[in-house]
Amino acid sequence: MARKPQPIRSDIAWSNRKRIVVRGKDLPNEVIGTLNLGDFSYLQLTGRMPTPQQSRVYNAILVTLVEHGLTPSAIAARMTYAGAPESLQAAVAAGLCGLGTVFVGSMENAAKLLYDTLPPGSSGADLQAKAREVVEAWRAAKRILPGMGHPIHKPVDPRAPRLFQIAEECGLSGDYVALMKLIAAEAERQSGKSLPVNATGAIGALCCELGFPWKVVRGFGVMARAVGLVGHIMEEAERPIANELWLRTEEEASAHMRQPDE
Repeated sequence: MARKPQPIRSDIAWSNRKRIVVRGKDLPNEVIGTLNLGDFSYLQLTGRMPTPQQSRVYNAILVTLVEHGLTPSAIAARMTYAGAPESLQAAVAAGLCGLGTVFVGSMENAAKLLYDTLPPGSSGADLQAKAREVVEAWRAAKRILPGMGHPIHKPVDPRAPRLFQIAEECGLSGDYVALMKLIAAEAERQSGKSLPVNATGAIGALCCELGFPWKVVRGFGVMARAVGLVGHIMEEAERPIANELWLRTEEEASAHMRQPDE
């Protein structure tokens, strides 16, 4: 049987000789100079403008993710730029390729965990009982719970309480925030270790409060960290460190094998 062609359709944007329309808004007259980048990205993703409260929480999420120092993604971007300074976009792409379950991407896993535990539209659930069930199941499977604990920020990741505070002030601290906190507390109780909610756990919870699908959550990290990586590349162009990282790594890594010059 021949395949029936399916309609090709996009509801995001269209243009003609005189107009450019994005999500129903005239780009030159209703967007440019009117919307900030965060609110425009919210419109692009959802098809609607955020409320002032949603805007504040969403922009806080993006700002949190822009920068975190010389992480592997920033180093990858700098090293790629050192080898191909004519291709800034390749350097940014190299850095973004390192955003996964260890760096930035764990917020996607946190959001999925929360949705799996408390599907959208649920109400009246015993959150304490659900938190206990989640921790018991993950510990039995010897899996690491996403969104809690941090190798550097101890005993508290300072970004998490600030994000939760903003959500509270905006009336967007609901069951998902409560559940994330309860899971972390239960994980601490069962493990005997300090496992406070970290930034990615807080962001995962806030993304659920905003109603974003868990599969798009890592995209926020990609969007925000691209800004940070461009900053690193600008600094690399002005005050290079990539060559020093390369040469020092090569020297130290092979020092045990090196023979004296003849």
